[in-house]
Amino acid sequence: MSDQEPFPGEKPQSWEALIAGMNEEIVDSLRTAVSLGKWPNGDRLSAEQTGHCLSAIIAWEAKHKAEEERVGYIDRSKLKKSHCDD
Repeated sequence: MSDQEPFPGEKPQSWEALIAGMNEEIVDSLRTAVSLGKWPNGDRLSAEQTGHCLSAIIAWEAKHKAEEERVGYIDRSKLKKSHCDD
């Protein structure tokens, strides 16, 4: 991650402002932290931090990525249809 803070000198005033201030580099850093279970400095993520990171990743991707590129996407186009799909 770069040395530049996403919100220099101030904290975002809302969840929406936080997500709007994120970029691909920040999201990639969050993905890595969740995947490894630790921050770049080696500190472990708590369960709460992991949840917040995942929520932020999902919210950011909902605004910036096509559905098939998002975390958790399952391509159902080739799955066999059943009576439960109606």
